[in-house]
Amino acid sequence: MPIEPAAAWKELAAQARARLAEPLPLASRGTLTRLTGLVLEAGGIRAPVGSQCQVRMGEGSEPVLAEVVGFAGDKAYLMPAGDIHGLSSGASVAPAPAFVPALRLGGAPEGDGAAAAGVLRLPMGTGLLGRVVDSQGQPLDHGGPLQDVRAEAMDRSPINAMERDPVRQPLDTGVRAVNALLTVGRGQRLGLFAGSGVGKSVLLGMMARHTQADVIVVGLIGERGREVKEFVEDILGEEDRHRAVVVAAPADASPLLRMQGAAYATAIAEHFRDQGQHVLLLMDSLTRYAQAQREIALAIGEPPATKGYPPSCFAKLPALVERSGNGLNGVGSITAFYTVLSEGDDQQDPIADAARAILDGHIVLSRALAEGGHYPAIDIEQSASRVMHNVVPREHFDLARQFRAVYSRYQKSSDLIQVGAYMAGSDPQLDEAIRLQPGMVAFLQQNMFEAAPMDSSLAAMDQVLHGA
Repeated sequence: MPIEPAAAWKELAAQARARLAEPLPLASRGTLTRLTGLVLEAGGIRAPVGSQCQVRMGEGSEPVLAEVVGFAGDKAYLMPAGDIHGLSSGASVAPAPAFVPALRLGGAPEGDGAAAAGVLRLPMGTGLLGRVVDSQGQPLDHGGPLQDVRAEAMDRSPINAMERDPVRQPLDTGVRAVNALLTVGRGQRLGLFAGSGVGKSVLLGMMARHTQADVIVVGLIGERGREVKEFVEDILGEEDRHRAVVVAAPADASPLLRMQGAAYATAIAEHFRDQGQHVLLLMDSLTRYAQAQREIALAIGEPPATKGYPPSCFAKLPALVERSGNGLNGVGSITAFYTVLSEGDDQQDPIADAARAILDGHIVLSRALAEGGHYPAIDIEQSASRVMHNVVPREHFDLARQFRAVYSRYQKSSDLIQVGAYMAGSDPQLDEAIRLQPGMVAFLQQNMFEAAPMDSSLAAMDQVLHGA
């Protein structure tokens, strides 16, 4: 039933009066006293760690947004989110005003009462679907202001581990090798481990296009800026874009914005999960998130521990990853895929090693396979899904084990076979592996625009092992 114009104006006026009547906290102001590298030092301001501040040279100047990342005595350390050119000693430092959506005629009041200045609050809601935003919730797609959103704080309480449902339901990713041999469960967290240029982003795009999910949240953190538009237009396309939210914090963004982008993408996924929806969270990459934390921690004086990474990096990773998974009492889920860059193709890289321990499985991409034109370049021998035995029937699990055993038997003797040192008939099991090898290699390869449903993937694997 439409709202009468007079009633709508009265409601809008009532909302405006309610906001004016909200008690405003006493503002704390300070001054900029020092700038060293990436860190601003301010005195005279009392602001908690994680709060947002504005640094301004004068009333008419453009403010620089910064976040409090530490303190020492009465000095606060801030990490800027933008360009700091033009700042000098004596600049004003004050808590940033909270994000408040604009009032609309006939719209319900948004927000949840008085918003404390300095508390990070970003837009959430169905108005984000189909949009590309940055780490601060500002649209990047020239689609106009966000509609149907409300300001919500980024700080969220972790879910009690005993109130989460275990992973029991399989999820179809549309990738044949993953469906058959590394079956993913709804609510699982997996890592895509590889060096640079091996096909992590393409495999991530295949999963985004073919995975069954109500909402797709993509966090492009610290990667090349050109990949943002390519991912939206070429990989997601018009068909899937309406159910996707893309949060972009490319490599040229400050370390603060890169970390905030990962947290914002996760918070958006939590918002839709809390509404009972099944969310697919794709984050590229977890390593860039850790590197951003390393830049911030080293800049404020935290000592390095392992390969230059301070201890706070290894504390931040599980805090971010544990926010995904199944929701309270089985309501909603977040199935997450995190890409992990193994520097120099070293699988013992400290971030890769830490991520492997806290995730529910790992898919390793091989540079040797990629160089041979084998895509997706999944190394079946090094990859594992820790929940596969809980989400597939016993017959499927046994068939996958048989495939792995035959494939591994050939790989261990491949050098002898290629130089002609192996005599046929010496090992009947190896003879069988040699006969099945061409079919196995063809089974593991897949075009990036081809979908392989779960049932057809299982049937194809059975055909390779037992077909004529």
